[in-house]
Amino acid sequence: MPSVLVEAGHFALALALGLSLIQFLVPLWGARTNDPVLMSVGPSTALAVLACLAFAFLALTVAYVTSDFSVLNVVENSHSAKPLIYKISGVWGNHEGSMLLWVLILALFGAVVALAKSSVPVRLQANTLAVQAAITIAFLLFILMTSNPFVRVVPAPVEGQDLNPLLQDLGLAIHPPLLYIGYVGFSISFAFACAALIDGRIDAVWARIVRPWTLGAWAFLTLGIAMGSYWAYYELGWGGWWFWDPVENASLMPWLAGTALLHSTVVMEKRDALKVWTILLAILTFSLSLLGTFLVRSGVLTSVHSFAVDPERGSFILGILTIFIGGSLALFAWRAPLLKQGGIFAPVSREGALVLNNLFIATACATVFIGTLYPLALEVLTGDKISVGAPFFNFTFLPLVIPLLMLLPFGQTLAWKRGNFLGTAQRLYAVFGVVIVATLVMLAFTAGGPVGAPLGIGLGAFLVLGSLNEIVTRSWSRGSPLSVTWRKARNLPRSAWGTALAHAGVGVTVIGIAATAWDLEGMDTLKIGDRISAGPYTVRLERVVPRQEANFREDVVTLRVFRNGNEIGMVDTMKRLYVTRGMPTTEAGIVTIGLSQIYASVGEVRPDGSIGLTLYYKPLVLLIWLGAVVMAAGGALSLTDRRLRIAAPAPARSIPVASVPAE
Repeated sequence: MPSVLVEAGHFALALALGLSLIQFLVPLWGARTNDPVLMSVGPSTALAVLACLAFAFLALTVAYVTSDFSVLNVVENSHSAKPLIYKISGVWGNHEGSMLLWVLILALFGAVVALAKSSVPVRLQANTLAVQAAITIAFLLFILMTSNPFVRVVPAPVEGQDLNPLLQDLGLAIHPPLLYIGYVGFSISFAFACAALIDGRIDAVWARIVRPWTLGAWAFLTLGIAMGSYWAYYELGWGGWWFWDPVENASLMPWLAGTALLHSTVVMEKRDALKVWTILLAILTFSLSLLGTFLVRSGVLTSVHSFAVDPERGSFILGILTIFIGGSLALFAWRAPLLKQGGIFAPVSREGALVLNNLFIATACATVFIGTLYPLALEVLTGDKISVGAPFFNFTFLPLVIPLLMLLPFGQTLAWKRGNFLGTAQRLYAVFGVVIVATLVMLAFTAGGPVGAPLGIGLGAFLVLGSLNEIVTRSWSRGSPLSVTWRKARNLPRSAWGTALAHAGVGVTVIGIAATAWDLEGMDTLKIGDRISAGPYTVRLERVVPRQEANFREDVVTLRVFRNGNEIGMVDTMKRLYVTRGMPTTEAGIVTIGLSQIYASVGEVRPDGSIGLTLYYKPLVLLIWLGAVVMAAGGALSLTDRRLRIAAPAPARSIPVASVPAE
């Protein structure tokens, strides 16, 4: 039965390709000829594509769960003794399976667009589903021609080769799906942008439709990046949370571009302005997502995050990049100059602040892009190999982000169309006072330590309090009773609460990052009974016990933790060896104390019984990831705003693009 299911899954992939061709051609022609019957083919076909891909994914999952080693992909990435949760996560813990998950999520988003009949105009829906189908076709061809997860092996081996041990972790079971939902969500924004260019209608209605998709994708990508960062922090055993690894940058770039797109759609919806820029951002955001796919799967990078090293796959993905990025930019260059100019606004206004926000974010994204791709381009052109690390990014990225964050509370307080900067500053005077006093107190108490930490925490506090101040000033007026203030606060749009929450989340993350300047580290070789300290914390080596598990063996190092001489608990840190692959890993021992952590990482156990141990004290480190969760929660809360859930207003009569005056 499992073998039959595998063949059926393979057939479902091929069937999905055929249906995607129909979804691409028929609605596109229907929109061109204004034939409602042909345009109606798109939604039903999109649902059929989803059904086929869901079945194919289910078939591969069953093959993993049942350890069907007649499937090459299962042989290379699974083992019969592996825990069930990692058998399931192993489905997307490899190149072929992850691409199948990618295209499944793509089809899922297309199906949601297909079901959104009441909120998306028919022509826009038809063109959007056609563009989305074109992306699906490209990746299905890629899977079937270079990365087929259903390839058989004859004769079937008795046992598999196991999954990469670094990926046998709950964090890596969650991280890829979150990341892919973010990437693919931006593909829908991209499809809407291309569809609008094809149709020649780009207005506030379009912005209203695109904004929830962008917001949802941004929230999931935020969670995906945060989950990946935390996984690297506790699983790789080096105690860091961000390394400016090229593959980390590959996810950061679409997040930055998506952040700019999210703010730009707000201006377009409110003022019917920034049309050309918003469309370009929608194209570039998904283009950066595709670029990230190329970097991870082409073999041009060496990273623990990379999946494939096959040049054929890299060439295929490069072709996909050329077609979609080049094609969409060509479409943009052709149609964008014909777009009608939108509303105007004063430089000092909420819109002006959002434009400034976009300029800072886009420039910061460009610095990450250059720092990531310049070494690759240099190697291709000259053969020289260089590395671009943290010093470059800290020197170029931070000077752009810091002023952006400093201006953020002002921007969210300015009025639409025409604002008063002095009046805005006066609304923030209480926040200024609290932050300045708190920063000076921290500087006084940490004299002789890193100056940047108190200043960074002050900046984070400014963002948090500034966001809270925005809600307070919109709800409270001098002399009004508490009941009236509470009623006004409850009646504020959920998008206002969501925006404030997301901006506060940025501040929380900034505080956590700034506090890393106070990290303390101790490193030594210990025997039973020896101690090592980091800051106010000391650990004593209690015992080293070997242990055998189903698919690995490990040495469990037990430590007793003290603070200022008082015992606070025990913690285990392990050195594992996954037998099938012969690959060692380190499992960090972590003690969480409030928002801070004690982090222990063990080295090899030596013949004399001694071990190398590194101990870190990381104050407020959890705020880094807590802030990301708060940001995503703010995005989710904004999505519940009634204005983003009701049907968009009926659009104005479409004007032929050729007759639209130039901007």
